[in-house]
Amino acid sequence: MKFGEKLKNFFSKKAALSDELMEDLCDLLIEGDFGAAQAVKLTDLLRERCKKEDTALLPQRLAELLEEELLKAPPPVNPLVDTKLSAILLLGVNGVGKTTTAAKLSFLFSEKYNKKTILAAADTFRAAAIDQLKIHGEKLNMRVIAHKQGGDPAAVVYDALEAAMSGGADVVIADTAGRMHTKSALVEELRKIDRVVESKTGFPAEAKNFRYLKYLVLDATTGRNAFAQAEIFHDAVMLDGVILTKYDSTAKGGVVFSLASDLKLPVVYVCTGEKYTDIEIFNPHKFVLEFTGIE
Repeated sequence: MKFGEKLKNFFSKKAALSDELMEDLCDLLIEGDFGAAQAVKLTDLLRERCKKEDTALLPQRLAELLEEELLKAPPPVNPLVDTKLSAILLLGVNGVGKTTTAAKLSFLFSEKYNKKTILAAADTFRAAAIDQLKIHGEKLNMRVIAHKQGGDPAAVVYDALEAAMSGGADVVIADTAGRMHTKSALVEELRKIDRVVESKTGFPAEAKNFRYLKYLVLDATTGRNAFAQAEIFHDAVMLDGVILTKYDSTAKGGVVFSLASDLKLPVVYVCTGEKYTDIEIFNPHKFVLEFTGIE
């Protein structure tokens, strides 16, 4: 059962506003991957707003509060508007779908915006990641810059930027490693890539000509652990947004509200399947309606 259906069923069975109702709702929000403190805060605000209203309006008022939470994050920057070249680093732990997301983004940019992309295989730790990105590149007719397994990821990104800046592409999308069991080494690796991008492009001084964005890829089924991942990566390289993968009927997705309100990280794209077309720009209003089960 979708989490929205659980919320819908919950509200349909409750007739009167009471402390018990709010406590039960708080528990349900925690089950939906909200943090405990945020769940308590939301139910307190909801109780205050609905003091003099019909309880039939509770779902709508909750939806309003949730959309307000999402809007606490700044609006995401369009990576393709008013710039000569954009570079996007995809970050995240292994298994969240970074490599497939890189392919989906390149497809989206090509089909919707007519932008040419170079894919950079900067996850040099896993040979499978390099091979997988090459396969996506062949299927999509996209150029892939790759070195040997065990090579320097920053050098891969440098070469991809070099190729793009010489007229080879409008966008560079880099797939990076995510082996969190060696966190300190990974963080230093990402910081090195960060320095290489800024050195090569002159960013942020050349921000008018170059856009540089770092997106964290998160598995929607991960739960509250996704928030801990975001904290680590955000502290390392200052993220610009989140891409949510594997968002389907089994995902709860409540963690995105904490990302927006606590870390000020907007969700930029949502991936819902394995096809290249299964990616869309995040719509806060639509997401909230689906999350709460409001039709």
